[in-house]
Amino acid sequence: MKTVNHWIGGKTVEGATGAYGPVYNPATGAQDTQVALASVDEVDAAVAAAKEAYRSWSTVSLSKRGAILFKYRELLDAHRDEIAELITAEHGKVHSDALGEVARGLEIVELACGIAEKLKGELSTQVSTGVDVSSIRQPLGVVAGITPFNFPAMVPLWMFPVAIACGNTFVLKPSEKDPSASHRLAELAAEAGLPDGVLNVVNGDKVAVDRLLEHPDVAAVSFVGSTPIAKYIQSKAVEHGKRVQALGGAKNHMLVLPDADLDFAADNAINAAYGSAGERCMAVSVVVAVGAAGDELVKKIADRAARLRIGPGNDPASEMGPLITKEHRDKVASYVHGAAAQGAEVVVDGTGYTVEGHENGFFIGVSLLDRVPPTADAYRDEIFGPVLCVVRAETYDEAIALINGSQWGNGTAIFTRDGGAARRFQLEVEAGMVGVNVPIPVPVGYHSFGGWKDSLFGDHHIYGNDGVHFYTRGKVVTTRWPEPSEEVGINLGFPKNH
Repeated sequence: MKTVNHWIGGKTVEGATGAYGPVYNPATGAQDTQVALASVDEVDAAVAAAKEAYRSWSTVSLSKRGAILFKYRELLDAHRDEIAELITAEHGKVHSDALGEVARGLEIVELACGIAEKLKGELSTQVSTGVDVSSIRQPLGVVAGITPFNFPAMVPLWMFPVAIACGNTFVLKPSEKDPSASHRLAELAAEAGLPDGVLNVVNGDKVAVDRLLEHPDVAAVSFVGSTPIAKYIQSKAVEHGKRVQALGGAKNHMLVLPDADLDFAADNAINAAYGSAGERCMAVSVVVAVGAAGDELVKKIADRAARLRIGPGNDPASEMGPLITKEHRDKVASYVHGAAAQGAEVVVDGTGYTVEGHENGFFIGVSLLDRVPPTADAYRDEIFGPVLCVVRAETYDEAIALINGSQWGNGTAIFTRDGGAARRFQLEVEAGMVGVNVPIPVPVGYHSFGGWKDSLFGDHHIYGNDGVHFYTRGKVVTTRWPEPSEEVGINLGFPKNH
């Protein structure tokens, strides 16, 4: 059986506790891998390696950091198929989706390659006679990232390339459900020339998470995951004096107005709801159909759902793979099973789905629920699976009130041909990322990703300018070089500019 160990100080370090977690192949249900679970001492060793590396890495020139990151980008590009295969084997998503994940991660590596531009300071000369003021940004020190199972390569790449480009060192705690991709990312970083200790990976469970949140040498923590855990991460990290960005869950709404191209909207609803088996925080999980759009749109979505090909992620014919675990599959199915009793109409029931030859895999079909009441569990909870709810609204105003009434505010979208309605929507909707005829508005690398309300805890979004600001702190320097003959004199009053 394959064992995934830690990466500390530039090399693989075997787990010392004897504690291991199972890693399953979701398509077969078999445990092919085990992952070492770190103790407090092992987390401390990773932080110590990062702290030691920071002493020299923080002084490395921007050009040298950039050169390493350019090489890293080249290696990631060359190994993208290999990384995608690791993702498919442990997460279950289809290979094309895994390749897309790697590509989106590469965008942030490219952003990090140009860090010199992002770290340019500001200078004001002669603010007072003979006095200049400059503003600079400097790294924080050792920073940590805690990442989810659904994007085992992309989300780590959203964090550590920017952090290390800014001069920090990094300790990554990936999901123990699919850890192999993160370990490979670290190996390739070392091959690119990243010095030992700048990037470390410790696998583990709550023991490892809590130690990172408590460790006095960790200056900041980035997190992506569910809202309850994001709240916990923020509370505990702040309690221990750390900077924190914690991205939580979502219930993303797609508003469809009667004037929209309904075939276009149906295609996008299918892609956004069922892509990656719905296991993504930017999935569209609710379609709000306004007025006459409802009946025809539901029919079009149902027709398309019936034609989706579900199977192992390594089968080129598969469009959707299994869910991450049996327990998660059963939980997703429970929302469909209980929907009718809570007032919803079950148009497509994907529960009980099996794939021939993979009967023990964690497969589930796609489900479509219509006329879902806002009080139903399927509407209120983040299901994180291939279940699409359709809610009916008579007017735009009713629809926007429904969307803004959600506890989450991650992403949202409007489908319409009316530019005025779209402009009004993007200004009125309470969400951090908005799509206009774009169902999953994940920003490109040079804009920042993040939501509002219970989808984000902390002040900074991830990557882009917000990411650079999160991993650095500002310093203002005021300088004066008096002439040798200049006399200052004694003046105990408050300094004045003159």
